[in-house]
Amino acid sequence: MPIDARQMALSVLNRLQDENKTLDTIMEEAYASDVLHDKREKALLQALVFGVLRWQGRLDWIIAQFSKSPLQRIEPEILNILRLGLFQIIYLSKIPVSAAVNTSVEMAKSTAPLWVVKFVNGVLRNAVRKHETLEFPDLHTDPVTALSATKSFPRWLILRWLKRYGLEETEQLCDAINKIPPLTIRTNTIKATREELIKSLETGVEQPQPTRFSPDGITFSHPGVAIPDLPSFRQGWFQVQDEAAQLVTLMLNPQAEDTVLDACAGLGGKTGHIAQLMKNRGRIVAMDNDSHKLERLKAEMQRLGVENTTVRCHDLTRPISDEYHALFDRILVDAPCSGLGVLRRNPDIKWRLSKKNFRNYQKRQIQFMDHLAPCIKPSGIIVYSVCSTESEENEDVINAFLTTHSKFIIDKELAYLPSQIHSLVNEKGYMKTQPHAHHMDGFFAVVFKRNS
Repeated sequence: MPIDARQMALSVLNRLQDENKTLDTIMEEAYASDVLHDKREKALLQALVFGVLRWQGRLDWIIAQFSKSPLQRIEPEILNILRLGLFQIIYLSKIPVSAAVNTSVEMAKSTAPLWVVKFVNGVLRNAVRKHETLEFPDLHTDPVTALSATKSFPRWLILRWLKRYGLEETEQLCDAINKIPPLTIRTNTIKATREELIKSLETGVEQPQPTRFSPDGITFSHPGVAIPDLPSFRQGWFQVQDEAAQLVTLMLNPQAEDTVLDACAGLGGKTGHIAQLMKNRGRIVAMDNDSHKLERLKAEMQRLGVENTTVRCHDLTRPISDEYHALFDRILVDAPCSGLGVLRRNPDIKWRLSKKNFRNYQKRQIQFMDHLAPCIKPSGIIVYSVCSTESEENEDVINAFLTTHSKFIIDKELAYLPSQIHSLVNEKGYMKTQPHAHHMDGFFAVVFKRNS
């Protein structure tokens, strides 16, 4: 049987359960395999994988209504086949229902015995006939079960958000996360202005618009080609980056002749932004514990025309060499975290994360800050940020750092920030963004100043 988008989607979903890799990595490998040559097949693969992961909780609840076996007793691959079939039936109106059912049954035939194939066929055909008349749990008598089933989130996460936000705002947050986010990019002002970039995009994408908060951001929809194939991308005029992530670098406020450490640089999304704010002058050290990411970062800086960056491979769970002590004017700590703020773009996270993970992330975040604190110059600035809105990774980390580092205070003034960005900073100096409130990813950031 030739590989098509549905089989590739099943492979991606199975690998996500079996392997310790991120969804982005597995999707990159799927595209790189060059098995899907047709642009429409690649688009269907994207829609199936992200759609199933986005609505997995709702799909599972419906499957449970038509299955005589508890979900826990269904083989994971068969459950993924059912999810793929049901997602097409409910959400993809351009795919005939018969095609959704028949292709799912064919996928089951390739791996399962006849009785399991009949089971898949029976569940999906029952769902076709009856899913629109199902009654979901009552929102007012059992809000946790109701929101978990209808909005597709784990129960523990719904319970946590209900306690913090209440019913109405939790619904709004879930709805915002479940929407497909816009494509957001950041102009590389080393090579172009935002106006020039918008004009160049007008022939390749739909509705390029300046972002509300970031002065260099642009959102758009429906690119006619893959982003790397856009001429302006190849020319290095932009990086793909959500608006909230752009605001973090603006809080760092790097200056042209500074020495800056991007301590958790990853693939260089914020490194490129730091370089353009420094007008390609001064010195940036991009640090990460993954040498492969740093190689890709170097290639990315070359595409952007960035010339003031060097890389350093280092694991921040270990202390930093004395040569870096009191060296930097500014340090950005975009720390590894749960990623709950970027669920719009990474729906797999909600099914892999446990509330127990928060303390593990917090331990590393505090450790990173402890090891970086000696590296800042007197009067220097450290920006701590995470793409998470959970207190364990936000306020708790800040309080732990201040308790053991008396030379640092939180800068609450932030006079250099434009008023529209300053409006996102509360009285404690915390910048917090939320998908439902600000139409961008959920980020937390704070600016520390060293007194002496």
